[in-house]
Parts: sequence; C-alpha cells; structure tokens
Amino acid sequence: MKIKILLEGKLKESFYREGAFEYQKRMSGQLELLEVPNIEEYIKNKKQSFIVTLEIEGKQLNSIEFANKIREIENLGFYNELLFLIGGADGLSSNVRNMSNFKFSMSKLTFLHQEAVLILTEQIYRAHKILNNEQYHR
Repeated sequence: MKIKILLEGKLKESFYREGAFEYQKRMSGQLELLEVPNIEEYIKNKKQSFIVTLEIEGKQLNSIEFANKIREIENLGFYNELLFLIGGADGLSSNVRNMSNFKFSMSKLTFLHQEAVLILTEQIYRAHKILNNEQYHR
C-alpha cells in the first residue's frame, strides 16, 4: 500500500525537507510527501484512500501501536493508499477532519507543521522497520 503525507503548504526550511527526503529514500518509493495548496480539494474524490488526520485531540500511539495500526489498515484490503494529512498554519478544516478515518495525535505538544512532517516520516520509517522485523537504530 502506498503511503502519502499531504502537507497543506510548503516545507520552507531545507533541513526539514532534507530530513523528510532521507526517510522517503530509505522507504524505496513506498512513502511520498506531497505539498498541496488545498488538502480538501485533493482528497474529495479519494474513496479508496484511508485518511488519517493529525490532530492534537486524536489518539496517541506508541511506535509499536502505530506500526500495528498501519498493518491493520493494510489488512483491510479495501484501501489502495494511506494518506496522512497535516494542516498548514491554520490546521485542518472541519470538513477535512470530518472525512478522517482515524484521528491521530503524535503528542499533546503542538508542532510546527514542518516539524510534524519530519517526525511523521521518521515514525513511518520506524513502523516499516518494526513490521519487517528489522533493526532500526542499533
């Protein structure tokens, strides 16, 4: 299953872009980062996409639970892609939040959307390693 991170806006700082790109590269094309001007427009016809919104009020998971959640979504067999949505400076609209299949919180802390992209790409890579029984950082 293809995994995409949709960011409303742009990754302006090169160090965030470079970090996110490194994890994308390690995933060999299984992870894609898309910078879009309007998330709602992008997802309105995505019927076979499992939509995860990043929201501070969402469910928090540890890394193993996060990996298992990705596996659970893959095992459903209905979805052809997994979309993680990160809002811009104003967050996600209520319409987008209502389209969510799963509301996810990485922390009770608030991150810049650029930081959230980097943290999320790393956690998706970590989940990939966990699910493939591969060592990560040792």
